Amino acid sequence: MKNAQSNSLTMKLLIHHSAFLRSLCIGALCSLFVSQIGAVGFRNPNQDPEGISRGDAFAATADNPSAIYYNPAGITQLQGLQARAGLYLISADTKFSGPSGKAETDSTFQPVPQIYFVDTLEKLPLSFGLGIYAPYGLSLDWGSHNPFRTAAESAQLVYLCVNPVIAWRVLPSLSIAIGPTINYSQATLKQGLTPFNPNDQFKFKGDGFGAGFNAGLLWQPITQLAIGINYRYATTIDYDGHSETSPSAPFPPYYPYTPTHASLRFPQFVVAGFSYRPTQNWNFEVDIDWTDWDNLNSAVFKGTPLGNIPLVFDYTSSFMYEFGVTRQLGKGYFVNLGFIYSENSSPDRHYNPLVPDADLYLPGVGVGYRGKRWDWAVAYHCAINPGRDIRNNVNPTVDGNYKTFNNAVNVAATFKF
Repeated sequence: MKNAQSNSLTMKLLIHHSAFLRSLCIGALCSLFVSQIGAVGFRNPNQDPEGISRGDAFAATADNPSAIYYNPAGITQLQGLQARAGLYLISADTKFSGPSGKAETDSTFQPVPQIYFVDTLEKLPLSFGLGIYAPYGLSLDWGSHNPFRTAAESAQLVYLCVNPVIAWRVLPSLSIAIGPTINYSQATLKQGLTPFNPNDQFKFKGDGFGAGFNAGLLWQPITQLAIGINYRYATTIDYDGHSETSPSAPFPPYYPYTPTHASLRFPQFVVAGFSYRPTQNWNFEVDIDWTDWDNLNSAVFKGTPLGNIPLVFDYTSSFMYEFGVTRQLGKGYFVNLGFIYSENSSPDRHYNPLVPDADLYLPGVGVGYRGKRWDWAVAYHCAINPGRDIRNNVNPTVDGNYKTFNNAVNVAATFKF
């Protein structure tokens, strides 16, 4: 009789324990996928030092091979065969303080490469380009023993875009361009499972391919004025991988290793810019950059140890307002200044520490040189938010204040064949 009562009590405890773990896992898994897409920057519009030092106000200027990203129609301004290589180094630093404790992200610099090739034909009004760059990505790591580990630990997103384009100078003052984007992405996520075991962990790793296109228009009705428009179509990546748990002894594994699939639609965006050149030595530009974050409403993890899990993002579309100025110094040298104001897209309710989304202020500065055979440029910018207060989050441990100060350096050089 005692054995039967003991077995019954054990079964009840196991059932209760399993249900508790299941609810925590579902919550963790939901926040994991959110963190992966936003925490690692999701959009990375910083693809060239001349662009970032001008506050990315480059769509109506776009006069080096990085135009393949900023406005592919701009490559018709280039002559002959040119190759440009660059490296963007970013340190992501966010600090948290709240009722659950304090934490800070790993601020190690992360490298993001860029490569561009452009060839403009001599006898035809056509230019061809090939860009290899990372329009989304980066990573963020809060460590495995932070106060909100059941909501966020670390995430990494690798997103590589191969982008051939063709541009046509329709008129001396008007160019248009279009090209496909072939994209490969890999996501790695880590999350705490329970608050009472600081060593347990949920992991997801997957990768996939997707395709889209970008297009551009550059119109210069008079020498002093130029208008540029850049459009990138939304892309869906189907991630195939696996999810697993790794609890510490003496407990056995909570859930087994299982194949897992998820689809994510990266948003479309449009950039429109207006450039004014009062003299040959000055270039002022203002751009408005709109990202269709409303497109990111929900997704579903399929085949997890807990079955299919629907995820709600509830993101809202947002704008970046960009301003840049270039001053020619003579003998091929120039200096750039720029500023970006970037709007927040993530609501408090579904905010995740691996998505340190907030209203950001991004000043930038850079110098460069353009010569007969070689061009080069160096730029610095930072991203600042003095503090965003999160309240009434789906995970109470996330509530608190988040301060962001990111540093980034970009260098690039062009060789003209």
